[in-house]
Amino acid sequence: MRTILITGAAGFIGFHLTQKLLLNDNNIIGIDNLNDYYDTSLKKARLGQLSDNPNFQFFQLDIANRDKIADLFANYKPEVVVNLAAQAGVRYSLTHPHAYIDSNLVGFTNILEGCRHAGVEHLVYASSSSVYGANTKIPFAVGDRVEHPVSLYAATKRANELMAYTYSHLYDIPTTGLRFFTVYGPWGRPDMAYFSFTNLILNRKPIKVFNYGKMRRDFTYIDDIVEGIIRVINQKPQSSLMVNNKLLPYKIYNIGNNQPVNLIDFIEILEKHIGIVAKKELLPLQAGDVEETYADIDNLVEDTGFKPNTPIDVGLKYFIDWYRHYYCI
Repeated sequence: MRTILITGAAGFIGFHLTQKLLLNDNNIIGIDNLNDYYDTSLKKARLGQLSDNPNFQFFQLDIANRDKIADLFANYKPEVVVNLAAQAGVRYSLTHPHAYIDSNLVGFTNILEGCRHAGVEHLVYASSSSVYGANTKIPFAVGDRVEHPVSLYAATKRANELMAYTYSHLYDIPTTGLRFFTVYGPWGRPDMAYFSFTNLILNRKPIKVFNYGKMRRDFTYIDDIVEGIIRVINQKPQSSLMVNNKLLPYKIYNIGNNQPVNLIDFIEILEKHIGIVAKKELLPLQAGDVEETYADIDNLVEDTGFKPNTPIDVGLKYFIDWYRHYYCI
């Protein structure tokens, strides 16, 4: 039985990952600051699904708290760390920049230092497809240059990758970064478009469709994301970069469905499963957004043998079924 620390355990991905790892008889230490970026009752409901498992311990804790994070690592000595705690959201970063500095930079530094002093065997951390920013080459590949972020959120995620590289180089800490592509599914985040669209459509209110609907996203179902994370956890990273005559224990993967969907088509699938035609307010592209995301996942498939494969029609049906049940509709 391994001891695995999961930060952001009350979050969307953290909750699903914790559930799956508990089924595999792991000892999970979960932390989350339960901030009010979105409805905290949803976060608490997720924790309620986990609380009865004797192999799960939860602490309400902010990763930006240096002393408490250091104490946590010293007391529990996790073998594996999955860092999913971060201030999320591209648009929110335009109005609340300091939240991203505190969580995504200061907090991530505390996690790296904890891993360093506790001798953690593997740090897996959430990056984002947003690091590709203004890139026009499609699909996005891990080897592409990522020097043009179009939001502070994206810049902090790229900074995480560089910080992890430094710790892998200096302290030989195995680190793997995962660039997630538009994750969706049951128990999702209310700030995500598919979630807010569902709420608005059910209430017969108009939805805001940016760039006049001319956007494509590589929507990735939550179960595929979780399976990808677990495959990566169980594999020690090895870069092709040779430093001081040794290969660095450092890796980055894209995790995306590898099948981008037009936003208008996505909305039509939502409408089908909800049974209501949406009222659409067509708007120009918003600051910080990109027109298309599309993941090249060749290195993920080659190294782990796993490829996300849940069709968008199936995944959205699962989400709508959950939504109706959770909100008693």
